[in-house]
Amino acid sequence: MTTFAEKVIAFNKQLQYQGNLPSDFNVISPYLDNPETLIVMQQFYNKYYNDNRKRKFIIGINPSRHGAGVTGVPFTDTKRLYSACDIKMQSAHTHEISSVFMYDMIQAYGGPELFYKQFYINSPFPLAIVREVKANSWINANYYDDKQLFDMVKPFMVKSLKQHISTGLETEEVFVLGKKNASFLTKINKEEKLFGGIAFRALFHILSVQFSSV
Repeated sequence: MTTFAEKVIAFNKQLQYQGNLPSDFNVISPYLDNPETLIVMQQFYNKYYNDNRKRKFIIGINPSRHGAGVTGVPFTDTKRLYSACDIKMQSAHTHEISSVFMYDMIQAYGGPELFYKQFYINSPFPLAIVREVKANSWINANYYDDKQLFDMVKPFMVKSLKQHISTGLETEEVFVLGKKNASFLTKINKEEKLFGGIAFRALFHILSVQFSSV
């Protein structure tokens, strides 16, 4: 039987966005840009997801260019990849504030091994989006920052969510990071019925999650 890790790795290996984008936006494909990203991503999933357990789904917005945009692991910069997961990346060194918050929460929960045994984190748009604010100056962007952008990437988002679910996720309830993200995903769910009978739990701040009731 194919493991959870093998399913996620297969998804990531074929992951690329070939649709249209507004002229001032771009998408970062870490697995195409840096061969080591593919290596450390596989090490991570084989370490924590080498089983067939069902997991709860934590849905982010889209990866940041210094987190999963480099490591291939959601909410994980190279510092946390090494210090928390003992996986060292040689070709890049990044610090991402959302990764700090996430791993503070993971440590409070009991550490990566316990946390990742029960939860899977990813995004409806699973690649980093950047926006050019002036010539050759790029910043992180969210899929919902621009209506034209959202309309263009929405079909890819729906397809990606369905692929996430197929890895072996519980669909009764999902945990959504960000109020605006929750609003957009609620609308998508009404149309697509991906998470039938669920109650979206919007996590306005990563550290506000109350895991004692999970």
